[in-house]
Amino acid sequence: MDWLSQLIQDYLPLVSDNRMIQGSLIILIGAIFSGLAKGFINKIQLHATSRTANLLDDQFFELLKKPFSLSILLVAIYLGVIRSELVVEKLPVLKSILVSVAVFYWLRCFLSGSKFALKHLSHNNQKVKLVQKHTLPLFENLAVLVLYAVAVYFLFVAWSIDVTAWVASAGILGLALSFAAKDTLANLFAGVFILADTPYRIGDFIVLDSGERGLVTHIGIRSTRILTRSDVEITIPNAIMGNTKVTNETAGPHSKYRLRLPVGVAYGSDIPQVRVALLKVASENSQVESFPEPRVRMRSFGDSSLNFELLCWVAEPVLRGLVSDLLLEGIYDEFNQENIEIPFPQRDVNLKQ
Repeated sequence: MDWLSQLIQDYLPLVSDNRMIQGSLIILIGAIFSGLAKGFINKIQLHATSRTANLLDDQFFELLKKPFSLSILLVAIYLGVIRSELVVEKLPVLKSILVSVAVFYWLRCFLSGSKFALKHLSHNNQKVKLVQKHTLPLFENLAVLVLYAVAVYFLFVAWSIDVTAWVASAGILGLALSFAAKDTLANLFAGVFILADTPYRIGDFIVLDSGERGLVTHIGIRSTRILTRSDVEITIPNAIMGNTKVTNETAGPHSKYRLRLPVGVAYGSDIPQVRVALLKVASENSQVESFPEPRVRMRSFGDSSLNFELLCWVAEPVLRGLVSDLLLEGIYDEFNQENIEIPFPQRDVNLKQ
């Protein structure tokens, strides 16, 4: 900025000897250049957006207009005040105020720009696979923290505050908080890894190693919530979710769930007849998927029965209870019609007189 001050000192005296007029003229010229800069950005925006169908560059230029033109005006105001010599003693304070205003507007610009860019990348996750819809909150929060930290640093510099002392104090305070809130930090880091690794997503049906089973309704930085089949919401800390075995019944090539219904028939039963009866019950149920096709497997020779298993698929894991009930009822009725005996434990008791 020294070259600009030297230029002002060389040419402004040719216009007027009054420093107030010179200062006002600098501010006026700055306002004109501020408007010209905004118009120049508009022309670049029209030229760039006409060549691409991408909305990212359009939004970028739209966000850049105000802070860029305002920065030119703030510089002109500072130079004009210096030239007019109105507030010589308060000049450092004025400079700090003007820099703070500029930092505020540039912070808003970068916050909005980063949010829009991350959303754009999450919709085009084939190019940047790390930024996806389920990891979007993580990157948004990280961008906010970084931008606010940079803004605070520039504000400290603008007001001549010793940053080193504050960093040292923050380090000691952070160490104390890390011991006091170790469980909270464990949940925080586990939540970050869950969002990045995605062992499950919102809408997935999961089963925990401890037995809880339900639909994932929320994945936060601190906890995960699942809705059970009893319509009870369970909140589980992410530190527990990160250290337990999670069975995701919705993940895989599709969300279908395989039912396994064990069925026992008496020795001497016609095995082909049993297979036909079981497949008939499965094919007549509208909740059973036609692909993959239902199948019957003979599993073992039991103590008092031939053990079969009916294998079929349902559209979603939440349907397994309902479909199992319908299939078991249908198997019982079909076996009665076909005279297929279902064995049950029997015991003979002899009484001695």
